[in-house]
Amino acid sequence: MTADQTLWLIEDDPAVRHASSQSLRLAGFTARAFNDAESALAALGDQLPDTVVCDVRLPEMDGLAFMARLLRTDPGIPVILITGHGDITMAVQAMRAGAYDFIEKPFPPERLVEVVRRALEKRRLTREVSRLTEELARHAGAAIIGECAAIQNLRRLVGALGPTSVDVLLHGETGAGKEVVAHALHAASGRTGPFVPINCGGLPESVFESEMFGYEAGAFTGATKRRIGKIEHAHGGTLFLDEIESMPLALQAKLLRVLQDHRVERLGGNASIEVDCRVIAATKDDLKVLAEQGRFRADLFYRLNVAVLQLPPLRERKEDIPLLMAHFLSEAAQRFKLPAPTWGAVDVLRWQAHDWPGNVRELKNTAERICLGLSDGLSAKEGEDGGPPGLVSQLEQAERGFIRSALKVSQGNVARASELLKLPRKTLYDKLARYGLRAEDFRDSQASN
Repeated sequence: MTADQTLWLIEDDPAVRHASSQSLRLAGFTARAFNDAESALAALGDQLPDTVVCDVRLPEMDGLAFMARLLRTDPGIPVILITGHGDITMAVQAMRAGAYDFIEKPFPPERLVEVVRRALEKRRLTREVSRLTEELARHAGAAIIGECAAIQNLRRLVGALGPTSVDVLLHGETGAGKEVVAHALHAASGRTGPFVPINCGGLPESVFESEMFGYEAGAFTGATKRRIGKIEHAHGGTLFLDEIESMPLALQAKLLRVLQDHRVERLGGNASIEVDCRVIAATKDDLKVLAEQGRFRADLFYRLNVAVLQLPPLRERKEDIPLLMAHFLSEAAQRFKLPAPTWGAVDVLRWQAHDWPGNVRELKNTAERICLGLSDGLSAKEGEDGGPPGLVSQLEQAERGFIRSALKVSQGNVARASELLKLPRKTLYDKLARYGLRAEDFRDSQASN
């Protein structure tokens, strides 16, 4: 039971009411007790309970009538009915009417505590799903989902750069969502032309030039008719060059010419054709290092290195995992025409303990497996005893990830990081020492992960 959850107990028998309250208190729950349904109804105006334990046999209004009134106010409140011996048929009818569960008198304290614990967890999950649904609604129409500081800043930059004509370079690990951000920039640009993606790492070098620049009939053997290239096709829209580090060096020079002159020549042709397209390039590598090594043209790098957007890996934004998972589960459920599966805090801890080397793309695939009723496929990290990590270990891994994310966003500024984490500065320094993290390691924008 969390601090903000409320539990009501409605029981007219003083002995049962006292014993039940004491059992719940010893288990860590605090119940507000009522001796009849009428006084409980009168209290509804103050605060709705998260879970109700109610005797069916009450002096005036019985538990079934009370449950009906309560569920009209909020159908999501779990109601646990206490029934007398021999009332099983009535209890089954109550379950059909919306009761969460029932307990038959006389009952052991452990039975009451267990049912209450499950009911409160169900209520907590219901509220969490509702919160995530509201957050997803706020993201409606926005492709970039997340609430961490880095993602909020990324959305701000997309909104600012989108309407401009500046070319953009996206830098991030494989699966971090570079094409999603490119689509968002295109959508924010107001351009009416197409979004034309090219995977530079997936095109054989032998056809790269013809695919990019097009060709005239007779330009080479097999060129029987004119073909419009990708660059020309993107006129009025956006050309997305994914894995640009894989582009052959010879073609990088031709691309640079297009970026500078906004004109393209088809293979085998003499005409210079004007093109108005915005170029968004994406890379998982450091292009400056590649340029210094002679593996990427320095002049093209400096031409692209104007507006650079960094995409954080998922392991540095683990607080966004529940929101992303809710989004992908909803998408998968609609696509497969299946009900969205339920999940809880234990699942979130397991997901947040995972490193996600495939980033958001891996998370999306995991959501699809879960929706299909399969295992999430995540192997638990083994401890010294060969078993999965305990709760404390998983929480520490998640906390360390949050602190790293805040330090990276604040570029090693501990005061700013403590504001982002909503932690006192002294507490943050203690945690830095505990996890072996140094703020100065994050003051270089190229700090390693």
